[in-house]
Amino acid sequence: MDRETLLRLLRRVAKGELAPEEALPRLSHLPFEDLGFARLDHHRLLRRGFPEAVYGEGKTPSEIVRILEAFSRRHVPALVTRLEARRAASLRRAFPALAYHPRARLAYLGPEPGPGEGLVLVVSGGTSDAGVAEEAFWTARYLGARAELRLDVGVAGLHRLAALSPLLLEARVVVAVAGMEGALPSVVAGLTGAPVIGVPTSVGYGVQDGGKTPLFSMLASCVPGLLVVNVDAGFSAGYAAALLNRLAERGGPHGPRPRKRKP
Repeated sequence: MDRETLLRLLRRVAKGELAPEEALPRLSHLPFEDLGFARLDHHRLLRRGFPEAVYGEGKTPSEIVRILEAFSRRHVPALVTRLEARRAASLRRAFPALAYHPRARLAYLGPEPGPGEGLVLVVSGGTSDAGVAEEAFWTARYLGARAELRLDVGVAGLHRLAALSPLLLEARVVVAVAGMEGALPSVVAGLTGAPVIGVPTSVGYGVQDGGKTPLFSMLASCVPGLLVVNVDAGFSAGYAAALLNRLAERGGPHGPRPRKRKP
């Protein structure tokens, strides 16, 4: 249940159009629903404007099915992250409408996203970073942002990044995904006034050390205001980007502030 749906329900009760006893079942699973193996946070959509996501790793297909059934009963869209193709195929038998993006290892159950608002630009240093970049891209799209994805524009060929100047200037948020030495976010942050979220990946040789080198590089950037998420955390970056994009669109976490009436 989102904010608008809850407000409509409360207004109907206030007007006498709906008895409190009739409204109660619709609110009975707030603030969470206990499935025994998981406690679903149905209030998260009200608090943050985005529903709870399901981390797929470590869960059995039957557990994920039960979670998705619980969301579906309440007409709440659901994101499933870190979902391998084999388990996605089994989930599709229960939910034929499930959208799955194999490179991003991300699934979505809910209405098709519209054109989106604002602009979140996701760029990657190399094609090998594409899985993490796509996870960020699809997360932002499913959370309501208009998003663009551009792969393989790393610092080894800066002319490729320069060609994106119009998008960099238009974007409200940029997500820069890079492995190796992780220089891309610093370069991007020097070319745009938009917030930049750096995503280090575990792509690279030897001293790259599973993503630690690009992580430290991004954290030590000389460009002020560069934000950095965890290694390979495309979902976290896409979520944060969608949140920042929405704040810019609506003027605050809960929408535009009402205008003060003139005395």
